Amino acid sequence: MQPDLFSIDSDTVLIAGVDEAGRGPLAGPVVAAAVILDAQYPISGLTDSKKLTAKKRESLFAEICQKAKAYAIMEASVAEIDSINILQASLLAMQRAVEALQIQPAKIIVDGTFCPTVSMEAEAIIKGDLSEPAISAASILAKVHRDRLMLEFDSVYPGYGFSKHSGYGTRAHLEALSSLGVTPIHRKSYAPIKALL
Repeated sequence: MQPDLFSIDSDTVLIAGVDEAGRGPLAGPVVAAAVILDAQYPISGLTDSKKLTAKKRESLFAEICQKAKAYAIMEASVAEIDSINILQASLLAMQRAVEALQIQPAKIIVDGTFCPTVSMEAEAIIKGDLSEPAISAASILAKVHRDRLMLEFDSVYPGYGFSKHSGYGTRAHLEALSSLGVTPIHRKSYAPIKALL
């Protein structure tokens, strides 16, 4: 990381990292986060959230929220996913996260190949969650927030195992769908769900 990228000195650029969680699951919203790190308060261990244990993600989540200059976590709903498709819903959640930042950056860097529509410069970086600490931080915030949501849904819709698979199409999830049916939080535009309707 180049610390000066995250300084608010007038001769440098304030950058926010942006990432999403939950494009693949059959159920639940897609979540995006935007993070502006603070070079004065470094955070060690930032990487792609999927490479971390749940316990480590929770620990880093708290540290990021405490040390970042600014962060925001936003969602796009199941209805929005079904209406505009998952890619557009992911970009919408990212746009919302950037716009919700208390400090607006001069530039955003986004994991992947697409950027949301925003008022500042935007750059997409393939596997950016591995190379850019701010994107890694956003990845962690989005993943932890979404896992917590799915844990809540597990008690609302018991029997589906949302606390275990977070809505992904595991064998246990598909078997539960076959026996229990489709819930309001399932993405009806996704083929395995559409086949059950």
